[in-house]
Amino acid sequence: MSFHVIRRSDTQPQPWKNGMGTTREIARFPTDAGNDDFLWRVSVAEVNSAAPFSTFPGIDRQIVLLEGDGFTMTLDGAREHALVVPFEPFAFSGEARVEVTMAGGATQDFNLMIRRAWGRGEVRALTQAGSHEPDPSCVLLYVARGTVTTIDGDLQAGDAWLPDRSPFELAEGSIVLLALAQPN
Repeated sequence: MSFHVIRRSDTQPQPWKNGMGTTREIARFPTDAGNDDFLWRVSVAEVNSAAPFSTFPGIDRQIVLLEGDGFTMTLDGAREHALVVPFEPFAFSGEARVEVTMAGGATQDFNLMIRRAWGRGEVRALTQAGSHEPDPSCVLLYVARGTVTTIDGDLQAGDAWLPDRSPFELAEGSIVLLALAQPN
């Protein structure tokens, strides 16, 4: 097994920073960093109630609906965003106080966090089947749906890959999320 492949079964649920939900951390950099000193972090959260999000001062966040009906986010008591369309990233500040109103049942959400003083990042959804070269700033590829073939083996939904510069093959009907991070 390659150290570049992270299987969903290898990630364990852990409580949110505020203890009001659960997340499965996929990767962070540096790998030995804590919640207060990572440069970037990728996770998949379960949102199953109207619990507030944890705050992360100094962090820029992107969230992407993976499964479920989604929810409406109220940021700092004023601005609202309906996170109801799967695979469309939404960026917000880690300092924001975020309350949610569920649109239906539980959801799964992909999250990228970047330490603002270090750099910038974004999440891109890729749906075009065929061979692709990773963007040089891609730190993680997450299989949201379908199958991806890499030099390190086949990946299924819920698996992730820490890419080197080798190409990957996206199967027809598959969707991957590319987490991009680069220093300022």
